Amino acid sequence: MKIDILNANKETVGSLDLRDDVFGGRVKTDLIWEAVVQENAAERRGTHATKNRALVSGSGKKPWRQKGTGRARVGEIRNPLWRKGGTVFGPQPRSYEYQLPRKVKLGALRAAIAQKLADGTLLVVDKLEVAGDRKTKATAQMFKTLGATGKTLVIDVKPDDAFTLTARNIAGVRLVATSRVTARDVMDTNYVVATREALEKLQDSLG
Repeated sequence: MKIDILNANKETVGSLDLRDDVFGGRVKTDLIWEAVVQENAAERRGTHATKNRALVSGSGKKPWRQKGTGRARVGEIRNPLWRKGGTVFGPQPRSYEYQLPRKVKLGALRAAIAQKLADGTLLVVDKLEVAGDRKTKATAQMFKTLGATGKTLVIDVKPDDAFTLTARNIAGVRLVATSRVTARDVMDTNYVVATREALEKLQDSLG
């Protein structure tokens, strides 16, 4: 499988061979789902809390004697059966984070990139460089020329500081290093723009 390598003017300057055993075959959407759910769960704040009978306000004194009144026996007004009483087994602050096997994470990222490749929304550029005036306008024009509209993920081995400064103010554009990109990053975009070096490194690590 071959993919064209473009320059900033969307001119083909070469091609890159992609291994079919890495990005070919059926896209395993179940792995993508697993990875996205896991990452979403890790970001949940988990600060929810309810008051149990020890935390609600009210006296701990027995309202009336145990026997002889004809009324139901009760120990305190904070009883969970009573109005304004404590909550039984209510949610408490906790972390929702859990770990996935490394092979599942790699398989999810491999499937996500393969999906973008099949959709035609993966663009490979020879390099990401800043125009002479180092203005955001020039970088935004480059993305427009490439056809990367809307939410765009830019993947590089190590994003250039100068390019990062010009791209960080563009709405919807996000830069990620190859060592930190995840399946959710890839799927949560309209277009993926990757450098040749970054895609080669991903292919080696995912293979």
